[in-house]
Amino acid sequence: MKRLLSALILLCSALALSPASAETRLSVITSFSILADFVRQVGGDKVEVTSLVGPDSDVHVYTPTPHDAKEVGAAKLLIVNGFGLEGWLPRLQQASGSKAPIIVATAGITPRKRGPDADPHAWQSVGNAKVYVTNIRDALVAADPADAETFKANAERYLGELDQLDREVRAEIDKIPADRRKVISTHDAFGYFADAYGLAFIAPLGVSTETEPSARDVAEIIRQVKKAGIPAVFLENFNDDRLIGRIAAETGAKIGGTLYSDALSAQNGPVPTYIAMVRHNIRALTSALVR
Repeated sequence: MKRLLSALILLCSALALSPASAETRLSVITSFSILADFVRQVGGDKVEVTSLVGPDSDVHVYTPTPHDAKEVGAAKLLIVNGFGLEGWLPRLQQASGSKAPIIVATAGITPRKRGPDADPHAWQSVGNAKVYVTNIRDALVAADPADAETFKANAERYLGELDQLDREVRAEIDKIPADRRKVISTHDAFGYFADAYGLAFIAPLGVSTETEPSARDVAEIIRQVKKAGIPAVFLENFNDDRLIGRIAAETGAKIGGTLYSDALSAQNGPVPTYIAMVRHNIRALTSALVR
């Protein structure tokens, strides 16, 4: 009898530890790291999230790999931004053979135009980020109805945090004098932020964001800053401190730090979440613009 009881205990223990009896999490693929954070906030421990484009990486220049195709083929849900950000998606989907639903997180958002195309950086407005979250919540509920209440509760909590974040951003913007709410930035990604919060992001004329600016580029920036009375400059692709120093010395403009736009950092970095990214950016902006 004792032997039988011991055998039953061992069998139950084995079953409890076996993969078949472990809780199965919903497999979700996102196109880039900001979407992955939104999914983790809503899905919690009910989802397994993989981002095709990882932290500190640029979704604009991503090239799918055979490994990515394999992961997409095994996923139950694929969440993308839309607005033309993922031009590589059709060929990746075809290569993967995936039949998983594709969720466009920007559904319901009116795109702003950038030339003839849509500006894809809608997440830079916290109000738009809330639309992303509700779309993701609804997609997770549809894919895994058994955990619907968890997804809804997590989304409600996170939407409240985003409401608080939006209030924080507006309070910080209010500290900036109206005539100083303009910066030059080599990032062309803050149009939605500018529209939502009344801060102008001006592209440096004639300067390519792909390469290190030349002395001629610097001279043009100096003319532009003086003419428009721009109080701060964010130049992420400048690696030469002498050129930066020249701009500051000749214009009196403050040189800001780094603004994060298209990707989060690694978990041990400065902006491991969307909320951390927005807070970092608004602190950098107010530090440069408030007298």
